[in-house]
Amino acid sequence: MADFGTQDIRNIALLGHGSEGKTTLTESLLFASGAIDRQGRVEDGGTVTDFDQEETKRGISISAAVAPVEWKKAKINLIDVPGYFDFIGELFGPLRVVQTAAIVVGAVSGVTVGAEKAWDYAGQNGVGRMFIVNQMDRENADFSKVLAELRDKFGSSVVPLIVPIGAGPQFNGVINILENKAYEGSGKAVKEVPVPGTTADAIEEALAEMTEAAAEADDTLLEKYFEEGSLTPEEVLVGFRAGMKSGQIVPVVCCSALTGVGIPTLMDMMVNYTNSPEGTVTEGTDPKSGDAVTRTCDNGEPFSAFVFKTIADPFVGKLSLVRVMSGTLTPATPLYNATSERTEKSGGLYMQRGKKQTNVQILNAGDIGALSKLQYTATGDTLSDPNQAVKYPPIDFPAPSFSKAVFAAKQGEEDKVFTGLARMAEEDPSITVEKNAETTESVLSGQGELHLDVVCAKLASKFGAQAQLKDPRIPYRETIRKTVSTQGRHKKQTGGHGQFGDVWIEFSPLPDTNVDFEFVDAVVGGVVPRNFIPSVEKGLRENIRKGVLAGYPMVGLRAKLYDGSYHAVDSSEMAFRTAARIAYRKGCTEANPVLLEPIMHVEVLVPDEYMGDVMGDVSKRRGRIMGMNQVSGMQQVVAEVPMSEMFKYATDLRSMTQARGSFTMAFERYEEVPADVAKKIIESSEKEEDDDE
Repeated sequence: MADFGTQDIRNIALLGHGSEGKTTLTESLLFASGAIDRQGRVEDGGTVTDFDQEETKRGISISAAVAPVEWKKAKINLIDVPGYFDFIGELFGPLRVVQTAAIVVGAVSGVTVGAEKAWDYAGQNGVGRMFIVNQMDRENADFSKVLAELRDKFGSSVVPLIVPIGAGPQFNGVINILENKAYEGSGKAVKEVPVPGTTADAIEEALAEMTEAAAEADDTLLEKYFEEGSLTPEEVLVGFRAGMKSGQIVPVVCCSALTGVGIPTLMDMMVNYTNSPEGTVTEGTDPKSGDAVTRTCDNGEPFSAFVFKTIADPFVGKLSLVRVMSGTLTPATPLYNATSERTEKSGGLYMQRGKKQTNVQILNAGDIGALSKLQYTATGDTLSDPNQAVKYPPIDFPAPSFSKAVFAAKQGEEDKVFTGLARMAEEDPSITVEKNAETTESVLSGQGELHLDVVCAKLASKFGAQAQLKDPRIPYRETIRKTVSTQGRHKKQTGGHGQFGDVWIEFSPLPDTNVDFEFVDAVVGGVVPRNFIPSVEKGLRENIRKGVLAGYPMVGLRAKLYDGSYHAVDSSEMAFRTAARIAYRKGCTEANPVLLEPIMHVEVLVPDEYMGDVMGDVSKRRGRIMGMNQVSGMQQVVAEVPMSEMFKYATDLRSMTQARGSFTMAFERYEEVPADVAKKIIESSEKEEDDDE
């Protein structure tokens, strides 16, 4: 591929709902540009951007993939982003490096929740937006209806730019409103044709609307438009680009990725009308002083690049996908990781297309490429000139919302499984693996059930490690509700020295269960020698790790040692530790022991129409509604719900709200488990104990 200047580069992410044809569209753009000689199909597993084994097997996109195309002396860096919500983490890196988000909607399905989310995320990242109405060749395709839906949902900034000639099987061409030109056919058979007379009024109206929108995007143009009532095509284009950058203009185009109709016109539009990265200013900080620093996307600036994705391959090694934010990048460019504050050395500089790497000698400012074998670099890191370092803000990935305990399926493969998971977390930072200190389980967390299922499948295919997922253990706790006094007496006679320890301990509940244990020495008269009292405390502390009901840690317990006896020869530290254990088991069993469960503070954000369903569902989960608030046009439900009821909530909420709902969750406190629920937990615990034996 030729060396492209910054002004000739277009960075565009294809976003939208799953199954709207983003991968097929990418394939069609690659084929029409001559980058590939055969258009692959998702169904056959032969597309450029769905190259992972799991993607070809499932027929869906799982990872964001870069696919550059050359068109009319320009380079379009396409990034095909998965549409399924379990892989939402793949969206955040690309939105940091593109200038345009092309949101793909179906000509039959129209506006979907995936399109809504893509719109919101693009807006939050300050990225220009456009809509591609795909699948115009399908039966019941209706461009006018979809356009009306888009305008109704997203406002008057949405304007038609490329409109269809025909629909469904009769879809055979498109009209560019700004140029007032019509094109029919696909591939090399595309030819310019007269604009159909039946569309003249609609085109005139759309052109007037586009001219007005372009004028509003630029003060100078607006002044001229008011004075003269018109703008030249060149002036409209200037205003159009400014409007796209600011979000005041969101063009709508149409095509059929399957038949290729409208694809060359779409690429013309991408090259001629969307913004290049040239001159864009990115804010960062000086890693040493913390002072604010800016870099302009220009070859003359000091080198800096942002790592927006990592590909972990056990054979090829690690590939870091980067966008050059300023300056130029060559294989000889000194690399300093300003995030980890380490000097890096790359194994090579590439242009990445799907899984294929092509060596390149230079990437100009604004271009996208890949560096291999960077040792200290992760997704979201900044690479820069060692002498003029800059650090850009990291990527703020969504918090995991679905968790499972993860184990090696075969004994002895633990290292293999957890090393593989650590490599995969490098590739996909929206998953986490954490060891729960209380339950001793390793917990794998992600965006949903499908997400974790794919992680385990990739673990097996890429690293040959088999993992098993189970519901995580709930960190229940136990406490007591009444005060009892009990004796712990340990007496054992053997051939030589015997063992003797005798204690009287009063067990009582502490008012605060956040305090695990309090020991009170109330011994008088030397009935228990001073040197054995620490052994009693130690014996109790060792044993409160396992409660008397279901084996969960005991909390909120006060133990007052007030009496006992000893033997001058047979008493020992071990004997008094054993006596303390006997007193603990007997005393706490009689002190009305109860189970405590973790209660979570949950905040659910949903559109108004789902409020009833969400509140009803919270009640079914033994939750309490604490309040409701209006937040950014959505309803926020604040509730407290037991942790045990929240494991599959991410999946259930998505189903309940057509994926429009979201939630956050944090630990609040412990509360007593209702008797009927506690009975089941105790029975389950006893069964587990029997199975272990």
